[in-house]
Amino acid sequence: MKDANSTRMKVEAGLQRRRRKERVFQLIGLLATAVGIVFLGVFFFSLIKQGASAFEQTHVRLDVEMSSEALAPDGELDLIYADFDGVIRSALRNLFPDVTGRGDRRELNQLVSIAAGYQVRDMLVEDPDLLGGKATIWVPTSANVDMLVKGKIDPGIDEAMRPVSNQQIRWVDQLETEGRIETRFNTALFTNGDSREPELAGIKGALMGSVYMLLVTVALAFPIGVAAAIYLEEFAPKNRWADLIEVNINNLAAVPSIVFGLLGLAVFINWMGLPRSAPLVGGLVLSLLTLPVIIIASRAAIQAVPPSIRQAAFGLGASRMQVVFHHIMPLALPGMLTGTIIGMSRALGESAPLLMIGMVAFIVDVPGGFTDPATALPVQVFLWADSPERAFAERTSAAIIVLLGFLLLMNLTAVIIRKRMERKW
Repeated sequence: MKDANSTRMKVEAGLQRRRRKERVFQLIGLLATAVGIVFLGVFFFSLIKQGASAFEQTHVRLDVEMSSEALAPDGELDLIYADFDGVIRSALRNLFPDVTGRGDRRELNQLVSIAAGYQVRDMLVEDPDLLGGKATIWVPTSANVDMLVKGKIDPGIDEAMRPVSNQQIRWVDQLETEGRIETRFNTALFTNGDSREPELAGIKGALMGSVYMLLVTVALAFPIGVAAAIYLEEFAPKNRWADLIEVNINNLAAVPSIVFGLLGLAVFINWMGLPRSAPLVGGLVLSLLTLPVIIIASRAAIQAVPPSIRQAAFGLGASRMQVVFHHIMPLALPGMLTGTIIGMSRALGESAPLLMIGMVAFIVDVPGGFTDPATALPVQVFLWADSPERAFAERTSAAIIVLLGFLLLMNLTAVIIRKRMERKW
């Protein structure tokens, strides 16, 4: 009896120790999860705080003279060569008639963006009836004024330490008092290509470049990856060569992405002579990058199909081809599509291989096809982050927000496709 009690006490003590260890392990897991959530929250908070203001742009209201004398003071009016910048400068001087010095005028003209003149030109081209009168228009301010109005520039620091002078701050305050300054949704961020001027820079060119690259990538990587997975899993003989191919596919999935960029530079550009900095080449490189991921995910989806499905189909007299395409493929397709979309998400966020094929170039025009020069959203983020102007910092964060939005949308699409196409057995 005494031995039985002693044994029971030892067992209970051991159980208590194991339970204490289990509770400690759970606490460590909860702590690690909480730390991860905190860091993720700090990241998103700082990103949104920095980039949310980029979705708004400051505008100033000007009364612009549209007469032929103002647009062409030296001769006959030609809308191609008209002095649109001159009428903007005149409108500013009319608001501040006491500004007479050359240096003061230069500072005054720096309040508005260089796009103001082009805006007047586009208005006249669209509506020629405006010629000869006076129009009240809202034009974007310069990046420095935009940052000042948004509170990103502290007017209280020393004048030599900020990009706007005391005089410019007084002018902006006067315009705000008169109701001539307001912030509007920054449509240029989504309709313009890249620009040296922050207030004109947009992500449309990079966005279209990413779309064209993803179209090339999915058109090549999905059918090739799925076909390779089906062959390796269903038709390939189980020998040393198949094992070697499988090992190499797994190794390629772990290869640094910049290696694929070097391969694309050597093969597609130097050897095949394809155009540099084109979405076609970028799509080919990203196809090589995502192929191993799609093959591995597709093979896993095929392996997840129960063997009873194959056996039942064979028992009814179906051929191997019929078993694969009539029974296994429909059941494995949700997993294949999920792996493909996840691979596309990885491709959308890659920048290192694209830098190697020249997609880091400064490109203003929006690409109109697969062979036009273009860049991509991650590369655009890289370019803006390297710019010295402070206004590009908020646009960098805004571009990251858009990129994360696309990644979230693609992953959400993968989940929805899997739920909709999933079959129970």
